Amino acid sequence: MTQLKLDTPSLLSDEQMRKFITDGYLILQTDFPEEFHENLNTQLKKVYEEEGNPGNNILPRIQEVQKVFDNPVITGALTSVLGPNYMLHAHRHGHYNASPVAGGWHKDSYWGYERMRNHHPWWAMIMYFPQDTPVELGPTGIMPGTQNYETRIFETDDPKEEALASGKAGTFALIHYDIWHRATPNKLGQPRFMLKFEFMRTQLPESPSWNNSEKAWVKPSSAKALPGEHNVMWEDTWNWLHGKIGSMADTQPKDVMQVEELVKSIEHHYEPVALNAAYELACSGKAGVQGLLQALHHENTNVSRLAAYGLSIAGPEAIPGLISALENSRVETVVHAAFALGEQGYLAGEAVPYLIDCLKNHSSVYVRRTIVEALSMNGSHSEIIANELSKCLQDSDNQVRFMACLSLARLSSYADTAVPELELALNDENRYVRAHAAEALRYIGTERAKDSLIKFLLNSRWCPTTTPANTFYP
Repeated sequence: MTQLKLDTPSLLSDEQMRKFITDGYLILQTDFPEEFHENLNTQLKKVYEEEGNPGNNILPRIQEVQKVFDNPVITGALTSVLGPNYMLHAHRHGHYNASPVAGGWHKDSYWGYERMRNHHPWWAMIMYFPQDTPVELGPTGIMPGTQNYETRIFETDDPKEEALASGKAGTFALIHYDIWHRATPNKLGQPRFMLKFEFMRTQLPESPSWNNSEKAWVKPSSAKALPGEHNVMWEDTWNWLHGKIGSMADTQPKDVMQVEELVKSIEHHYEPVALNAAYELACSGKAGVQGLLQALHHENTNVSRLAAYGLSIAGPEAIPGLISALENSRVETVVHAAFALGEQGYLAGEAVPYLIDCLKNHSSVYVRRTIVEALSMNGSHSEIIANELSKCLQDSDNQVRFMACLSLARLSSYADTAVPELELALNDENRYVRAHAAEALRYIGTERAKDSLIKFLLNSRWCPTTTPANTFYP
């Protein structure tokens, strides 16, 4: 197979992007020669046997892994979903599975960061298999279409709809970060490695970043049978990836009785039904928005959360009500309102002063964590936002500090005034604050930012051949 140039990402097609939106994953294949994976597996086995799992240091410890994430099939897939300036997150992990027992179904956490999960693709994950991985070797199992469900709606542990990341060496799963997945049983008992890396979008999409030729949303012909049909949500995501925020607002006006029925449906016990009701209300004009704002204040926090997803795509009509909700006495309502304002992006520019005031004065760390991220997604008032985020680098909460670093990275050169505080954060006690501060300096990119980053990287440089068995000598 002809090798592609590293600087030529192999972008996804319209059909692949549509499948990713509906199913939440793609199974793809890199084009490395067989000897590359033989060498990589030899090194993985040696490191795991002699040193244990290197955790976040797997990339510098086994430098061939970087070639994986420079491969044009992978860079093209990530660029297509997350945009051209996506970030490789500081958390990375090499999974080893030799167990005949299946792992439990789960969604990955954000490493202690309690946050609402994004339906729009702000985060994604790559699961890379460096050896031939037949079904019997225990590949990762993925439940299609579950990326936007908080609950595990399927009842059995071995559902027929499960998709397996099975294939030749170099197979990888590109997944929406929030999809339900698990490790399947390794019936062969042979070593099975999977390299898991996560990635973050650093800017709102302005135009399609994949190989796009069709503008209108059409459900993919290759889509699996999914737990629910979510046509409004899917179309909104497609439009959002085209740079169109709030495009579904007021596209399907409904009368009072229809709105009342949808408001009741947000309380439905089956999450796909409730989720559809929230998204349909977002398209239903002023009455629909008022119904969502009513549900935002519902005593059931799950109903309030679902309403926030609807309000996040409801356009300008929802902004005043969301701003008002920032003054609510219930923490969850404030969190949900701040989340929706963040997802509204530049449409919520008028909310920035209110978000900043709430950030300064609210006692809840959950509120501060949410607002720190929401501000970085606004796309306006960048210098004012950068000044407030830099103050958050001194917050007592680890998660506020490391999300502030990630948010400053999204502001790029507008965050130049935050460089002195980021320099201090390079010595933070928390590993992710330090790592994200370094990333923020990289994305800010001014001379002082680059000088500080280079000094930090030189002082913390890693020698991949220094091990307990080989301490000093070549």
